[in-house]
Amino acid sequence: MKKNHELPEEHNSTGSIKIDPSKPETIPKFVDELPIPKILKPESQGNDYDYYEIEMKRAKHKFHKDFKETEIYGYNGLYPGPTIETMTGHAVQVKWINNLPLKHFLPVDKTVDGAIGNPEVRTVVHLHGANVAPDSDGHPDAWFSRDFKYRGPKYSRQVYEYPNQQQATTLWYHDHALGATRLNVYAGLAGFYLIHDFHEQSLNLPKGKYDIPLMIQDKSFNSDSSLFYPNRPNPPESSVFPSITRRFIGNTMVVNGKVWPYLKVEPRKYRFRILNASNTNGYVFKLLDENLNEQTFWQIGTDGGMLSKTEELTSFPLDPAERIDVIIDFSKLKGQTITLQTVGEALPPAGPGPDVMQFRVELDLKGEKDDSVIPEILRPFEKLHEDMAIKTRRFVLTQDIDIHKRIMLTLNHLGFRHSVTEYPEFDSIEIWEFANHIFNSNFPPNVPPNVSHPIHLHLVQFQILDRQLFNLATFNEEKWIKGDPSDPGIDYIGGPIQPDRSEGGAERSWKDTVRVEPGQLVPDPITGKNIIAGKITRIIVHFNNYTGEYVWHCHILEHEDHDMMRPYRVIKKYCD
Repeated sequence: MKKNHELPEEHNSTGSIKIDPSKPETIPKFVDELPIPKILKPESQGNDYDYYEIEMKRAKHKFHKDFKETEIYGYNGLYPGPTIETMTGHAVQVKWINNLPLKHFLPVDKTVDGAIGNPEVRTVVHLHGANVAPDSDGHPDAWFSRDFKYRGPKYSRQVYEYPNQQQATTLWYHDHALGATRLNVYAGLAGFYLIHDFHEQSLNLPKGKYDIPLMIQDKSFNSDSSLFYPNRPNPPESSVFPSITRRFIGNTMVVNGKVWPYLKVEPRKYRFRILNASNTNGYVFKLLDENLNEQTFWQIGTDGGMLSKTEELTSFPLDPAERIDVIIDFSKLKGQTITLQTVGEALPPAGPGPDVMQFRVELDLKGEKDDSVIPEILRPFEKLHEDMAIKTRRFVLTQDIDIHKRIMLTLNHLGFRHSVTEYPEFDSIEIWEFANHIFNSNFPPNVPPNVSHPIHLHLVQFQILDRQLFNLATFNEEKWIKGDPSDPGIDYIGGPIQPDRSEGGAERSWKDTVRVEPGQLVPDPITGKNIIAGKITRIIVHFNNYTGEYVWHCHILEHEDHDMMRPYRVIKKYCD
């Protein structure tokens, strides 16, 4: 493993290799210090609210010290956008201002829903994980163009209101315009939103400059340092050009806007709020010292806030939009260089390789000692039980063909424009079950079509119940969706599988995004021969706080933009 800021060997030996941003093997790693997104100050304040104005604009950004400046879109011209920090119960109002051009610098498919006949650059901001009213949620049809000149059919207001009536957690805000989300987020429209509460502050966790958010994305660059994004699938699926792709995997890792950065740290405890903000790529992260020994992550939270008790991990998975809140203790690692890596690559050999960033334990400890702690018990947790649910809904991750003969991924063979089919009652609890039955034994794990789909529900936090394998050969999706006990259309294999430890395990945790994992080859319980199994993922959801229309979708942005998104509507109870 290369220590500190060594260049690749070919650079050290000859000094003649030209750095080409399009060729990651020529890019020196760990030569840029990790930037920390700035905390945004409000324009004005009241007794119980802060008011912000945030401008989306085109800007230049330096991804690497040896790159030229790169064109981006940024909130206030920054990538990542500035961090908003607030307290539970203290409202935030934001006027989101689009000062972007009407024409995009990335390839726009004008045949996908939302892009047909509309400006190429449309924006609407979704505060991911927030409990908000529908008109401040960032509905994909509530988009608007520069100066609000063009507006989508759901557009209703310029100033969004976030009441922050939820526990301390790590949220993030990002673009959500229908048919343009994949391009706008990739261009830079994403930032952190942190909610604190008095209970969190009483735990004596690392805070201030020792509490650091990490936005991780994979990107690719052209030779001139501009962002590369494909203008069609390879091989092409239709004559449409530019055409949407089903996936994007970059060949470099970018953390807080820098390619393979490093962070100098003191020999003490740090809190890191890690967000996978990639378009497509899911990762499994681990931490290695100079001798390749695995180091510990002390997990304290997930998407929706803190766990009930701290979890000790040496690795964890994180799909697009998922967050994890961890403490790393560098107190016994003084003088060492620790590397954050991924386990394998999602799509070899196109992926960015294992390295993500470095931590260099070379700063002196400020003060006499580190007074922060890693608590064993974090907070009381209200576990939802299956007998609380009044309804179970079932969904299959399906595949269909669009009018241009391209494969598109759907949900129960329905796309965004199909009528609402889910009407959960306000303050009700439901179980949602997702079947991933697309599996091809000719491809290895984590290679399409054998990938997980991160499913995100707006408005709500939920708990993951379990996952379970089923026999693909006998699966009847129509019968399973209907849920007829006399003919269920499914043969389960084995018993329920508890959520991953990083998801809370059997104790569970609050989530807003769940990995609907692919199937796998398993031995037949009768014959012992390998058979193809799909996998069911089950969650339990409390639909509280608001009524109105929201959406749920796959958070692989290329899937979301090509119809793997559905509306749902929370309604008043029928007895009201």
